Amino acid sequence: MAAAERHVPATPPAPVAIAVESVSKAFGAVQALVDVDVRVRAGEFLSLIGPSGCGKTTLLKIVAGLVPADRGRVSVGERIVWGPGPECSVVFQDFALLPWGTVQRNVEFGLLLRGVEAGERAERARRAIAKVGLAGFEAAYPAQLSGGMQQRVGLARALAVSPRVLLMDEPFASIDEQTRRVFQDDLLRLWSEERKTVVLVTHSMEEAIYLSDRVVVLSPRPGRVHQVLDVPLPRPREAGDVRGTAEFARLVDGLWKILRKLQ
Repeated sequence: MAAAERHVPATPPAPVAIAVESVSKAFGAVQALVDVDVRVRAGEFLSLIGPSGCGKTTLLKIVAGLVPADRGRVSVGERIVWGPGPECSVVFQDFALLPWGTVQRNVEFGLLLRGVEAGERAERARRAIAKVGLAGFEAAYPAQLSGGMQQRVGLARALAVSPRVLLMDEPFASIDEQTRRVFQDDLLRLWSEERKTVVLVTHSMEEAIYLSDRVVVLSPRPGRVHQVLDVPLPRPREAGDVRGTAEFARLVDGLWKILRKLQ
């Protein structure tokens, strides 16, 4: 058979890590989400963006099992989501650290809730602390840390439980721009090493484009999926000056034009 006639098997699609199917949610008379459908592939980095109040955080909490959907269905892997499960960890915008606990105790907290034995708990927490660049700060308290360092503690706590899915609710919103960029690069490095499925809620167009494989744009309340954008920038992005390229600027500008029409 000629080389041109040989059959090359197609690469199978990545399995779906998260399936959001026809999800709707209301809070009293306020309809937050209507018929939202999203599929997130295993190992994908996906961002949710849209106008304020469009239901981004609500959708993230539904995926995490922290808020029930009124209609529709969410599954993470093979599990239908009825409440929080071991597959997901959440990194919150406000850090949500225990002020009376050291960095070590804060990172161990999720493992403690899961019944992990003390010795293993301490070792897994130390490894997670080192991954986020805080080795040596195990005995420090949150009040002794900068905002960026506190957010690293929150990320370490999420990573310590070895989740398949990492859900992040505007984790960089309250830190300065320089720290934010460093944290974005560190997050991409960790994602490249572990290839966890990540869903990020953000208001930043640049952040969504820089970090993501795809960006889901939600419409104004009630939130619906308005558009899904592919981000064809090469990886690893943290190793080069992706933000300075014409393609990056083009993608950010395209996302801005979509969001401006939704205002």
